[in-house]
Amino acid sequence: MTAATEKIDEQFKSFATERQAQIIDAVNQHGSLRSAARALGIGYRSVHNAVDAVTRKAALRGYAPDYDMTKVVAPGFAIKGTSTLYKDGVQAIQWVKTDRDAEQQLALMRATVDAMSQDITRLAPIQFSREVYSDLCNVYTLTDSHVGMLAWGRETGADWDLKIAERVLVGCFEKMIARSPAASTCIVNQLGDFLHSDGLLPVTPTSGHILDQDGRYPKVVEVAVRILRRVVDMALHKHLKVIVLMAEGNHDMASSVWLRAMFRVLYENEPRVMVFDHPLPYYAYQHGSTMLAFHHGHLKKNDQLPMLFASQFHKMWGDTERRYCHVGHRHHLEEKEHSGMTVMQHQTLAARDAYAARGGWVADRRVTAITYHTLDGDIHRTTVTPEMLDRQERA
Repeated sequence: MTAATEKIDEQFKSFATERQAQIIDAVNQHGSLRSAARALGIGYRSVHNAVDAVTRKAALRGYAPDYDMTKVVAPGFAIKGTSTLYKDGVQAIQWVKTDRDAEQQLALMRATVDAMSQDITRLAPIQFSREVYSDLCNVYTLTDSHVGMLAWGRETGADWDLKIAERVLVGCFEKMIARSPAASTCIVNQLGDFLHSDGLLPVTPTSGHILDQDGRYPKVVEVAVRILRRVVDMALHKHLKVIVLMAEGNHDMASSVWLRAMFRVLYENEPRVMVFDHPLPYYAYQHGSTMLAFHHGHLKKNDQLPMLFASQFHKMWGDTERRYCHVGHRHHLEEKEHSGMTVMQHQTLAARDAYAARGGWVADRRVTAITYHTLDGDIHRTTVTPEMLDRQERA
């Protein structure tokens, strides 16, 4: 099928959106792309682009009859390549190579999590009776924690494994929360790359780079969930309202899906917990006239984020006087105002992995909690380092 085709194979509709299917029907009914465009009251280019998009999507799934490709691959996979043997000009044998398709894998993951969540035992509400400041919101950031990573100190400068990750992340969070003001609201800002790998194979989800992993993936998941449970429960004992963010990172694209779903269900009966639960990796919360935005940092550069949030959350942008965006991903500190929004790039508590050490990338390890006022924005900070935790344990 090409843009000039007057009759489109009905099979292509199985790869189309509802609107694209309507356009295919119009082309087949009226005999050409231009006639279909006139009948639908849209431009020719819109019809052409819709047909082209369906063609490309179908080809990725293995359906391109003009090129003798008619073997559709299973859901969750994309066509990687084909080899065809012709005899006397007729196709005799065809070999189809497939690979995992990230977008479909995420869709399957969401469906699986929805099914599994029906059996998760909901946690009972935690009683709260502390005095708090209603105009304050504490943002506790844990980013690029890389739970499950294995680092050898002689090579990377510091050891990191599951046991160390649990001790450092929980201990430093406990110090952050103890030293921050008694705000009415807090955001547990798990800003992505909480897990080092995204599945049974220790590789990055997009590029397939091999990772140094400590233990089997089920063990990594068990430790990760236990850390986050302890963090959220600590927040519930200090704050009246706890907002939980499990942001998508480039290391844990699929894992962030089930983390969000799991924690939403876990705390379903706790009215004081709200979990950000939407798939788009840009998140925002309004605290009075202060806007708080969040993105891992893997898809947009820091200076691009203000205009993105201004267009995507335009009402919140217009209703606020002070705006702040929190990002991670690059592991080092950077803070700068861009176009009406201050973008803070957070550091990490995790040690370097072998890849970063060999590449010569060095970053100070620390976490910072920031307190925001409804009117005055950023008014207080609490910083904690792994060294502080080590000194306390030695004392």
